[in-house]
Amino acid sequence: MEEVRGLCHLLMTVFLSSLSGFMVVPAITDITMAAVCPGKDECSLAIYLTGIQHAVIGMGSLVMMPMVGNLSDAYGRKTMLTIPMTLSIFPLAILAYSRSRYYYYAYYVLRTLIGMLCDGSVHCLALAYVADKVGEGRRASVFGILSGVSSSAFICGSLSSHFMSTASTFQVAGIMAIVALVYMKIFLPESLPKEDILVKATETECLLEKAPKKNFQLYKRLPSFDDLVCLLRTSPAFLHVAVVSFLSHVAETGLNASLFYFLKAQFHFDKDEFADLIMIAGFAGAISQLVLMPILAPAIGEERLLSVGLFFCSLHMLLHSIAWSPWVPYAAALMSVLATFGMPCLRSIASKQFGPNEQGKVQGCVTGLSSFANIVSPLAFSPLIATFLSDDAPFHFPGFSIMIAGLAAMLAFIQSLMMTASRSTTAYNLSDSNSPRNFV
Repeated sequence: MEEVRGLCHLLMTVFLSSLSGFMVVPAITDITMAAVCPGKDECSLAIYLTGIQHAVIGMGSLVMMPMVGNLSDAYGRKTMLTIPMTLSIFPLAILAYSRSRYYYYAYYVLRTLIGMLCDGSVHCLALAYVADKVGEGRRASVFGILSGVSSSAFICGSLSSHFMSTASTFQVAGIMAIVALVYMKIFLPESLPKEDILVKATETECLLEKAPKKNFQLYKRLPSFDDLVCLLRTSPAFLHVAVVSFLSHVAETGLNASLFYFLKAQFHFDKDEFADLIMIAGFAGAISQLVLMPILAPAIGEERLLSVGLFFCSLHMLLHSIAWSPWVPYAAALMSVLATFGMPCLRSIASKQFGPNEQGKVQGCVTGLSSFANIVSPLAFSPLIATFLSDDAPFHFPGFSIMIAGLAAMLAFIQSLMMTASRSTTAYNLSDSNSPRNFV
């Protein structure tokens, strides 16, 4: 019963935190365009600024996420959750006060810096929390439920934007971020035994004491990027997970960077239409993850379900790329019912490759790989978006960048077909070794 209560409090924490973030998504594109290129439906500068932000955040997350996951193994999931949930309040507060040009740039800089430190860390730590509490047999289903809760927050956040002004949206989002932090601090119990936290925290503090300050050896001694290399070389199955995760996030980031600008230029969509699309996709994803995935994952296996999700994710993107009428994006959004199986299955497969004391590290490394995709994808897609939405496009295909994203998702689908599941008996425990380099 205590385990169920802990998971319920975790789901509520994730819902409130995600709600505060998703609530502002439909408005960000319009605010960016109004601040950078007022009165225009096409703006290359806004596209490049968005791409640069994603790339810089990805660079920071690539380094920080394995470290955050590792530190959560030492100091506890709840302690580490406090940091990103607190920092996320400040960018929202800026746009809640004003959305003029200079306030937007202040938000842009602060959001980028905070994103470098902790973007994706709430979901990463929540996955590690679930892995602490749930056995391998039920893990994929609970990961799906966790993603379904995020999709529900997606729906509620998008729906709320229809009934609030832009200023009110950011004010309410900031309040919800504060409520999420307070709820987590009061109600969420720690998932790791206190004895394990004390032991690993003592080991980490010893590293801090021994690290020569002049040479900044702390970053070499606290596992971060080395963990990622270690995990990739230790487990062939984790290597497949890494490749699929990278390709699928390249595709997802490319779609996210392209879609709203494409729809604004092609069909003059605004905040309300963006919110409608997000709500449809979120509702379809919630049904998929809360209802279908707990039934299908035990029946057909995580690997097959992963392939199904990636295949329909690719079709979803390709249909967006050739949208010939304003109703087509709405039809494509309905495919999220089958397109959202991928990431919960991928996270579950990754969690089964290593022991129970390494779950923060494993989930942090998967998030770091996703962040690496956030570096590569904007560098590739921002020029494509700007070029094919301009009057100087080499040929008329405004959705070309979205089509490339769909092809990346198709490559991830092909790679997933080669993935073989490792049984729980093959799980590695990296802490049995004095250093992760022993595996390299």
